[in-house]
Amino acid sequence: MAKTCAFTGRAAVFGNQKTYRGKAKYLGGVGKKITGTSRRKFKPNLQRVLCMVDGVAKRVWVSAAAIHAGLVVKPVKVKPFADVKV
Repeated sequence: MAKTCAFTGRAAVFGNQKTYRGKAKYLGGVGKKITGTSRRKFKPNLQRVLCMVDGVAKRVWVSAAAIHAGLVVKPVKVKPFADVKV
C-alpha cells in the first residue's frame, strides 16, 4: 500500500513543472512562453508515529498537519515502579 496519512488520507499527488523562456511583458518583453512541461510529484510531510488506533498502540504514517491539528493520540507512557508503594 502506498504511503498515506492514517488520519487525513493525504498522499502524493502529481502535477506539472513548466519551463519558460522570454521576458515578462511588464519588464518590456513580449511575454513568457512555455517551452516544455514535465511531470513532478508533490509529497506530503509524513512521519512514522506511535499512536493509538482503535485502542491499540500502532506505528502508522501520519502527516505533520494531522499532528499539529491534534488528531494524533499518543499512548500513555507508564513510569517504571510508579505503582510500587514503599
